[in-house]
Amino acid sequence: MTTLNLDDFSDLIERPDGGVRRDAEERRERLAVPPGALGRLDELAEWLAAAQGRVPVEPIRQPRVVLFAADHGIAAQGVSARPAGSAHELVRAVLDGTSPVSVLAGRFGAGVRVVDAGLDCDPELLPEDVVRHRVRRGSGRIDVEDALTAEEAEDALRLGIRIADEEADSGTDLVVLGDLSVGGTTVAATLVAALCGTDASVVTGRGGLPIDDLAWMRKCAAIRDSLRRARPVLGDQLALLAAVGGADVAAITGFLLQSAVRRTPVILDGVVSAACGLVAQRAAFRAPDWWLAGQSSGEPGQAKALDRMALNPVLDHGVTVGEGTGALLALPLVQAAAALAAELPERAAVQQPTD
Repeated sequence: MTTLNLDDFSDLIERPDGGVRRDAEERRERLAVPPGALGRLDELAEWLAAAQGRVPVEPIRQPRVVLFAADHGIAAQGVSARPAGSAHELVRAVLDGTSPVSVLAGRFGAGVRVVDAGLDCDPELLPEDVVRHRVRRGSGRIDVEDALTAEEAEDALRLGIRIADEEADSGTDLVVLGDLSVGGTTVAATLVAALCGTDASVVTGRGGLPIDDLAWMRKCAAIRDSLRRARPVLGDQLALLAAVGGADVAAITGFLLQSAVRRTPVILDGVVSAACGLVAQRAAFRAPDWWLAGQSSGEPGQAKALDRMALNPVLDHGVTVGEGTGALLALPLVQAAAALAAELPERAAVQQPTD
């Protein structure tokens, strides 16, 4: 197996079709509903049309929620409100249909796929189709050791690439991307701070299940110490993911890059997917054109990452639960935008008087 070079994605990824986007804009000018009356729905429809490469835009027929799951060793430092090694409980809730993302996915007609990239639990606790992809059990404590070996980081990236290919080949026409992790926001904040050149305090948030002030201070200290390990390897995305990432983070990065190669539009959820987007952007600067920021989670690291990628969240409802929920809430708006752009009638031609 040849060594994976993320810089190759820069040549493989093209922007969505700019000519098609202009055609979509021109069609919008001809619709009976006045320009601007539908607000941001017009922008969403034009983004989707460019991604599809066709006007009028087609409806989203096969949306899919893809959630990468893992436990992060840094959680043992008391940086999360959840116990270290408990991400499998989040996975079980999704599989049992008792999590918010499961409820909404059923309502919105989206399938849900969970991929175990690095859970710290016995494989027997979860179905085979979930755990069979696992790269390793848990990850290293990024403030004092690498999250992954170089080989594991590459394996996780290849896992994400493979899942993106499987989704594209199966007909998925839009992905809602999220994570199921414990300690993931600490890892994500470290990546954002490293890639944006900011201090730990600027990117340290309260997490999906909010932590108290003491835990926030521990989290801030963990990110500060992890940054010291991240900065020397900033020029090498693979080494960065190995040093301060994790199996789910590397897999999501690979998934985002390959989805852009396969021209599959993706809705990002919270700070973890945003941080992965930053890593992917460093490898291929055109990749973010294929993504939509579903929601603002309130995490300062997410805001910093989205600003760097010039992505404006569709929603801002204060949803902090994570697990793809906020991104999934944006799906009906994208579906509505596509339906309106395709089905609204054009204005009747004005008859010119004859002499």
